[in-house]
Amino acid sequence: MTPPKPAVLLEHYLRQLKLPAILREYAAVAAACTQDRSDYATYLLRLVEREVIEREHRAAERRIKAAGFPVLKTLDTFDFAAQPSINEVLVRELMRGEYVAGRENVLLVGNSGTGKTHLACALAFAACAQGRRVRFFTVTGLVTKLLEQREERSLERLHRQLERQDLLVLDELGYVPFSKAGAELLFEVVSRAYERTSLLVTTNLPFEQWTEVLGGERLTGALLDRLTHRVHIVEANGESYRLRESKRRQRGRPPRESRGS
Repeated sequence: MTPPKPAVLLEHYLRQLKLPAILREYAAVAAACTQDRSDYATYLLRLVEREVIEREHRAAERRIKAAGFPVLKTLDTFDFAAQPSINEVLVRELMRGEYVAGRENVLLVGNSGTGKTHLACALAFAACAQGRRVRFFTVTGLVTKLLEQREERSLERLHRQLERQDLLVLDELGYVPFSKAGAELLFEVVSRAYERTSLLVTTNLPFEQWTEVLGGERLTGALLDRLTHRVHIVEANGESYRLRESKRRQRGRPPRESRGS
């Protein structure tokens, strides 16, 4: 009986070891290394590099999928010229992700329609690309989920999932007031994250108006105390993109690309 060819065995073992990039590339890399007379170590290095790059790419895709972004946004598509009130230098500094490493928070505060959600998505997307675990929620969606999990007696499991993240994005605080139970559950998330997990919060309300959605002054004060202890604040006080486009349409001018909240 003729023994299997080396290539057949090699491909079998590469599948067993789950090395798809090497399986796909080994022949082409071998030909290239033969042509430029590279040694065996160089050949092996090139193959391993391809496998590592592909694994990192797949891991980043999994992190992005797990984050639950409403839409993928990057900083390249944000128009700072249209929102001059936003500190571009600070935003670009935050893109490096050092605030996550330092377990610091970011607050994006300003008018509706000024690009806060776009910036939050861009910062969180960058964190995913840097190898960090991220979850994105609207604040209302998170509170609803917390209430549901409490009813199902699985709240602690959700808290453990949140605590495994490096960055939690809480979008649109201030649009809907919460019940007393909802506000208390949100406070528990912020309290557990304190100095353990970075929080990125977008809001259309100044701090003095947070009691309008959170209820009691004592709980609001305690939440703000934890959230603002180590925080970077980005203010967006310009005109709403959506309002600006509406005015353009009324004047009969062609609209610019729509932006997020």
